[in-house]
Amino acid sequence: MFKLGRYFKPFIGVIILCIVILFGQAFCDLSLPDYMSNIVNVGIQQNGVETAVPEAVRASQMDKMTIFMSSSNKTEVLKDYTLINKNSSDYNKYLSKYPDLSKEPIYVLNSISTTETNKLNPIMGKAFLTVDGINKMKSTAKNGFINLNGQMIPAKTDLFALFTKLPQSEISKISNSINNKFTALGDSMITQAAAGLIKNEYAALGMNTNKIQSDYIFKTGFLMLALALGSAIATITVSLLASRVAAGMSKNLRSDLFKRVEKFSNNEFDKFSTASLLTRTTNDITQIQNVIVMIIRMVIYAPILGVGGVIKALGKSTSMSWIIALAVVLLLGLMLSVFAVAIPKFKSIQKLIDKLNLVTRENLSGMMVIRAFNTQNFEENRFDKANNDLTSTNLFVSRLMSVLMPAMMFIMNGTMLLVVWVGAHKISESSMQVGDMMAFMQYAMQIIFAFLMLSMMFIFIPRASVSAVRVIEVIDTDLTILDPKKPKKFNDKFNSTVEFKNVCFRYDSADEDAIKNVTFTAKPGETTAIIGSTGSGKTTLINLIPRFYDITGGEILIDGVNIKDVTQHELRDKIGYIPQKGSLFKGTIESNLKYANENASEEDLNKASEIAQAMEFISEKPEGYQTEIAQGGGNVSGGQKQRLSIARALVKKPEIFIFDDSFSALDFKTDAKLRKALKSETENSTVIIVAQRISTIMNAEQILVLDEGKIVGKGTHEELMENCETYKEIALSQLSKEELA
Repeated sequence: MFKLGRYFKPFIGVIILCIVILFGQAFCDLSLPDYMSNIVNVGIQQNGVETAVPEAVRASQMDKMTIFMSSSNKTEVLKDYTLINKNSSDYNKYLSKYPDLSKEPIYVLNSISTTETNKLNPIMGKAFLTVDGINKMKSTAKNGFINLNGQMIPAKTDLFALFTKLPQSEISKISNSINNKFTALGDSMITQAAAGLIKNEYAALGMNTNKIQSDYIFKTGFLMLALALGSAIATITVSLLASRVAAGMSKNLRSDLFKRVEKFSNNEFDKFSTASLLTRTTNDITQIQNVIVMIIRMVIYAPILGVGGVIKALGKSTSMSWIIALAVVLLLGLMLSVFAVAIPKFKSIQKLIDKLNLVTRENLSGMMVIRAFNTQNFEENRFDKANNDLTSTNLFVSRLMSVLMPAMMFIMNGTMLLVVWVGAHKISESSMQVGDMMAFMQYAMQIIFAFLMLSMMFIFIPRASVSAVRVIEVIDTDLTILDPKKPKKFNDKFNSTVEFKNVCFRYDSADEDAIKNVTFTAKPGETTAIIGSTGSGKTTLINLIPRFYDITGGEILIDGVNIKDVTQHELRDKIGYIPQKGSLFKGTIESNLKYANENASEEDLNKASEIAQAMEFISEKPEGYQTEIAQGGGNVSGGQKQRLSIARALVKKPEIFIFDDSFSALDFKTDAKLRKALKSETENSTVIIVAQRISTIMNAEQILVLDEGKIVGKGTHEELMENCETYKEIALSQLSKEELA
């Protein structure tokens, strides 16, 4: 996938935006357990009382609480509260909120910072619990006496009045004795323990305590809904942006791959099969596109969620962190074990898809031949083997992956069970709140869910990596035929003379040359014909002119300019090439003819069709030039296909015509008529014809006889019949001596 790095550059801004949004989504998702914990701890267990620092306290209650505070704590507390009585300017304002103000003065909390609140929290919480503990002494009195540090005091005694008369040292002893009970509790547990007492204080002030609880739960619930909505919006936004990035990258990949293939010479096409190029352009790029969406959506998000979950979980309880560590180790071990076995299989799947595509394509294109030779069973077995190989590999990977999910769910459920078991003990020891345990469980699930997302990605990434390598392999293929850095131009008065000088050519990995020291000149206004036995190199020779292959020795000149010194576009612009196997494109007859020149007039089309002897069947069609042509010209005969291919080249009006056995599918009558009409049309052009029929080339001004890549005869028909035994053998095998005379 790293090889695709350059394709990410146009989308860097969008990807960064996605990452920012994913951090926002993670914040929302990681905040939800906290709020859920607050609803349980504060909203339910603490009746909506968030801290042990009440917003208002009766003066009588505050006096009792400050008895057991150190002088510094007492000063700290009283500076943050304001005493309100009937003489205060804000009396009426507070009376409606605290009705008990009419009976006695109250202390109202000033506007203080969160830091100051956290500082006061343990002080006020312990003070409330201490006062409550002393009040409970009376209820636990035995025989009418209270045991206070070994001293028996009558139960009816006003202990708080008594404490005000005691020395500070005695008060400290009593306070420490009570506070020792709270030493094992953390600040959160002190707050929870004091919450009920604060609620009672609010009730004593005349406040609606039920409204405090419901308001807190509704407020927190609304925040949770807002966070959930924010997470959903972030998910949708990232998915949309990720899809756009993936689609854009896939578009660029397909475009670059197609443009690269368009520049391939036949040499590069020999390295990649058509089936493989189709698979790389479609299936492989689709694999990459799907994985890019997942990478942006999940691979980036999973570490953010996992790391954030660990931090949040440790914030709830560091003593249970070993549970998460154990789960992570088990998950990593499971994933590494599974993918060590699966990844080699992923690499073979794409090659098996290539093979299946190849077999399918050959069967569909060669269906008539298969039926003619009654080899349906053989081809079915061949297809079944390719299909079964792919199926068995996919099944192996799927079965292996099917083990992963249940195993990870088992680890997740085991982790949840362990969290509940350990957390329950901590709750019973008053070292953890129920809500914190629930939040810890949620964070553990989020951490495991992050690993689940990564495991899903490991299913797709190896296969997509193979696809990426295959696509980049095509895009980065070094072209063997390149335009010169400083190209030359043909002369304004173009002379279409084609000259071969000691031309040699050898295919890659071949042991010997396919074309050997070929020298000839094809002149304008003349027809140069090439004939020879099958495999003699005729098609290879003419493929060197438009640089479908590059020569390995000698040089080819057109208009006195080496064809390697001009651009391929300018070179091919001068050539009308008609291949042996006529290739038509899906569309209409008109669109196929105008493929050579989109600005061609109707007159040009008519003239070209008449010369190519195609008008006779075009005029028979009800739609004429608008007659539909199927893909590959499947709805026209071989002869009609060849005539349309010739007409297409004539529409281009090139200076050089190359016919690669382009008359083979024509009957002798049509062949003769076409060549006669063609002669007058191409009288100023250079015509090179590859043919198997002697009748097609008998009237050529120059005939080249090829044998094993070498010219063994050159001249007119009459000269070759006298001087070239190879040509004579070919001619006599087709026509009688009388016909050849």
